[in-house]
Amino acid sequence: MNATDRTPADLLASALAADPGRPLVTFYDDATGERVELSVATFANWVAKTANLLQGDLSAGPGDRVALLLPAHWQTAVWLLACSSVGAIADVGGDPAAADVVVSGPDSLDAARACRGERVALALRPLGGRFPQPPAGFADYAVEAPGQGDRFVPFVPVDAEESALIVAGAEFSGAEVVERALTDAASLDLTGPGSRLLSGMPYDTWEGLGAGLYSPLAVGGSVVLCRHLDRLDEDSLAQRIESERVTAVRR
Repeated sequence: MNATDRTPADLLASALAADPGRPLVTFYDDATGERVELSVATFANWVAKTANLLQGDLSAGPGDRVALLLPAHWQTAVWLLACSSVGAIADVGGDPAAADVVVSGPDSLDAARACRGERVALALRPLGGRFPQPPAGFADYAVEAPGQGDRFVPFVPVDAEESALIVAGAEFSGAEVVERALTDAASLDLTGPGSRLLSGMPYDTWEGLGAGLYSPLAVGGSVVLCRHLDRLDEDSLAQRIESERVTAVRR
């Protein structure tokens, strides 16, 4: 982190400038056996493509509300940072009927149809795969995102003091997300660059978002994000902690 970093998107830009090749998000789904590792550069590329989709094709801008009906997943982390890049409000688990854009996983499509704005569906398949048949009324993220530009520039500068995140009824500006992520880092045993936190927490609370994305990003660390971690026995978990060189665990 640099002293001038005021938003989560700023944190990502600083991480990219410092060491683009290091791991940032390693994702496991213990229901499917999937493992994906994204370096800072790869993650930032996905964020840029998603921000271009959000700003260009979906016409979202500062102050627009994006309801994220998604689990803890590497693609959810991408959307959170894309919203920050555009200046849109990431409303985690928010009401689709009150949103300008809804982004839904495969299990929440019916609820997402309450959104009268733009709708995007994520199949959440291994390697970011697309739906075999796109859901009616939705753009398939895996179809629309790859062709977007690899660099992103917002149409207007993002104000760090404006609302950026809503989760579990609490609302945060971009600056507040950064500040809280840094404040929480010590309690998460994140000591700085090289820290590697394994999180099995869902993304529906600040605690889950902080452990599973924002705090590791803020201190120059990385996260091993595990979905369905409860399917792993203790011996297998211990092996993962060792093989992934994990320095802290939250589940």
